[in-house]
Amino acid sequence: MSASEHRTLINRMQSLLKLPTISSANPALDMSNMPVINYLAEQFSAMGFECEIVPCTSTHGNLKANLIATLGKGPGGLVLAGHTDTVPMNPELWSVDPLAVTEKDGRLYGLGSTDMKGFFALILEAVQPFLGQPLQQPLIVLATADEETSMSGARKIAEIGRPKARYAIIGEPTGMKPIRAHKGVMMESIRLQGRSGHSSDPSLGINAMEAMHDVLSELMNYRNELQRRYHSPLFVIDKPTMNFGCIHGGDNPNRICGHCELEFDIRLLPGMEAELLRGEIDKRLRPLAERWKVGFEFTPLFVGAPAFICPAESDLVKTAERLTGHTAATVAFGTEAPFLQDMGIDTIVLGPGDIEQAHQPDEYLALDSVKPCINLLQQFIRHYCVKPGSPLFTT
Repeated sequence: MSASEHRTLINRMQSLLKLPTISSANPALDMSNMPVINYLAEQFSAMGFECEIVPCTSTHGNLKANLIATLGKGPGGLVLAGHTDTVPMNPELWSVDPLAVTEKDGRLYGLGSTDMKGFFALILEAVQPFLGQPLQQPLIVLATADEETSMSGARKIAEIGRPKARYAIIGEPTGMKPIRAHKGVMMESIRLQGRSGHSSDPSLGINAMEAMHDVLSELMNYRNELQRRYHSPLFVIDKPTMNFGCIHGGDNPNRICGHCELEFDIRLLPGMEAELLRGEIDKRLRPLAERWKVGFEFTPLFVGAPAFICPAESDLVKTAERLTGHTAATVAFGTEAPFLQDMGIDTIVLGPGDIEQAHQPDEYLALDSVKPCINLLQQFIRHYCVKPGSPLFTT
């Protein structure tokens, strides 16, 4: 990469990272993603892309939207996709400004550098050789909202059925290795309402924490059942998992615990349906709550994200394996891939950086991954948009 190209990349990444686009279940932290959507629309429009901004469900009153930027016409084509939001940050824990690009020690630091606004800066560089030349199939850039929370952006895309394409690459950090499957996730809350009273006489109340003890035991039994029922050798952890993340209850040691709440998640293998599992959990726990005579609320913390799998024989998987030299693998974290796959678009997850850098202070993208990623994206574009179906050639 020349010095001028390097400066252009840094400037583009700086323009993206300086615009905070945090999505959060906490209304006090949640933000609109429109500043980044508008910036990307301006950039791609100036390059000749046809841009469509698609509003999404408003979260906490903040305007959210997706961008569909298309270069070329026709059926088929390739989608380069990513999300525009980031997780919340703790600036006091960063050694650099999280809303700026700091280049040092061969790394580009900043919130979203890896996960994953930085990917759009790389796309803007990768498309340069294809501007002004005819494409046989369209090149589409998809930028979504709220991947880190509700995935409302991807759900909206699935709802409207656009963009239409044959292949999609989601640039989440995978170390430039193709990913063809990942687990899904559901996050749930159980609230039990007992009756408080003086701790010296248990008959004066109903202890919600003791009832929750039985709930936990029943959920652990259910977890064992799920792990006997479902198994996939594709994954390092080849069974579904259930994690008890937090529990809160009561207010003082000398009062009978009047309320207790448990939050947990289940990581779903392909073929597992969240609504089916919710029904089974409700059926198991409701009689237990009735036996304890406690109020019972079982609610999803969010609608959930399905598991994802792209067939190993997919042309996109095979092409990615040839270009990268890596066999397509699986990961435990979730992405927007299942929503695109369900639209009939063969999808993989493939991007620069490491997932270990995500969601923590001093997030960074290694500089030595930038040029290889740009080159790889250009090879995909040539193969699927310039000369669809042609033999692969490298730069």
